[in-house]
Amino acid sequence: MIATSKANEAGSADGQSRVVVIGGGLAGLAATCTLAARGYAVTLCDKNPWLGGKAAVLSEGGYRFDMGPTILTIPEVLRRVFAEAGRDLHEELDLVPLDPQWRSFFTDGTTLDLVADVTEMRRNLDTLAPGRKAGDGYERFMELAKRLHRLSDDYFFWRPVGGMKDMFDSKRGLTLGLLKEIMGMRPGHSVGGTVRAFVPEERAAQMFDHFTQYVGSNPENSPAVLCGIASMQSRDGVWYPMGGTRAVPEALASLATDLGVEIRTECPVQRIRTERGKVVGVETASGEFIPAAAVVSNSDSVRTHRELLDQPTAAKFLRRRGYEPACSGVVLYLGLKRRYEQLLHHNFVFSRDPHEEFESIYRKGEPAPDPTAYVCAPAMTEPEVAPEGGEALYVLVHTPYLRPHHDWSKMLPAYRNTIIEKLRSTAGMEDIEDRIEVERALTPQDINDRYHVLNGAIYGLASHGRFMGAFKPSNRSPDVEGLYLAGGAAHPGPGMPMVMMSGWIAADCVDKDGLVERSRSSQPSPVMAS
Repeated sequence: MIATSKANEAGSADGQSRVVVIGGGLAGLAATCTLAARGYAVTLCDKNPWLGGKAAVLSEGGYRFDMGPTILTIPEVLRRVFAEAGRDLHEELDLVPLDPQWRSFFTDGTTLDLVADVTEMRRNLDTLAPGRKAGDGYERFMELAKRLHRLSDDYFFWRPVGGMKDMFDSKRGLTLGLLKEIMGMRPGHSVGGTVRAFVPEERAAQMFDHFTQYVGSNPENSPAVLCGIASMQSRDGVWYPMGGTRAVPEALASLATDLGVEIRTECPVQRIRTERGKVVGVETASGEFIPAAAVVSNSDSVRTHRELLDQPTAAKFLRRRGYEPACSGVVLYLGLKRRYEQLLHHNFVFSRDPHEEFESIYRKGEPAPDPTAYVCAPAMTEPEVAPEGGEALYVLVHTPYLRPHHDWSKMLPAYRNTIIEKLRSTAGMEDIEDRIEVERALTPQDINDRYHVLNGAIYGLASHGRFMGAFKPSNRSPDVEGLYLAGGAAHPGPGMPMVMMSGWIAADCVDKDGLVERSRSSQPSPVMAS
């Protein structure tokens, strides 16, 4: 299906003035809108009948579920994308702040709310564990997180980064100040170890570990620089777009149409064609050749190279480093006839032993026997997601990425019961089976097949490695001129704001590299990189 924009500029552009974007996930949409706002003719191809990738919607029996991401942070990324076209984010989306940001349920029956204000959070921790100085440790941890956040802003975000050398200006040389900045990132330390160095209280530490669940990785083997996520979330907040997170790709797709993008749904790309090391266009599954001077791939970066490029190029990419998939997951969509009042919008129902849980998922490659469940209960914020008094419950439990012996058609029934029992025993949802009116599920195999990701990974590539784990493939290909990468398996990594930032970075690289002729003047007052 070809959905031609009202301007239809991309359809008439020749190869030298066209950019093809492969995949209309959040990253692909962000890249598309940024490029179109800057005056480039863009053709967006997606294999699915919808745009938004994992940010899809399931509606059944009066219930509406966000199928993929549900936590929106760092709205500055969306603001920048819309500002490229002179649009005000708050006129495009109705964003509601959520604070407390989430509620944690522990196996000993206690609960702990995460709030944005550091002083208030300190009081919450001192109430949870009197005399343990957990609040003081948290305050010091947040000072570290703030420094790591600043370092990420200064050296990591809003630019194409594929390794340490890309973060710094080589012309300045290795100065004492630069060495201090590098050491300030705590190389060689893990998220889990850093958290416990400041907050040894195990329940609190288990909650702070889960900032790394935005990147689908083991906190015991992820670099300490990711602790900066705590500061980002505290400063920038957690938000809910009314209409669900599905409202985000819908708003971006609408902007793309207004900007004259040629949108082709149900149009899978089967090959990126190159000549003498340069992109010249793409071939679709129907055999059509679309000429282009640049291609932005929002497909998984590993699968882009393995499946869309020639073997020598793929081999060069695959030899550069090891590419471990991030974790996968089982998602239950449960339409409940009565909501649970103890739930906030976002909730974590924690395992009895995080070390056992991470050992199972990340080292043994098996589902955890007692997992942590993330539970989204949006009806308190938007009652329209369910019939009156009901709840469109979204339950996500992380699992290993797909292994050859995993057969989720056989594994799901028993693991579904494990998840339900977890909700019953730890979150006080004893009668949940009686409240379920609608039930659907996604397994790692479903995620793999539906979204064309690497081994069913939800979050692209794992962030494992205490020195280099934060680095993903650069947004600008070092191997093919005119090829750019965006999405959770490219820099800066997974999570709603990060994938949209990756799309903006890829588009900014296209613009700066000058390989594509503009088809028209850019929109007024674009927001430039800071």
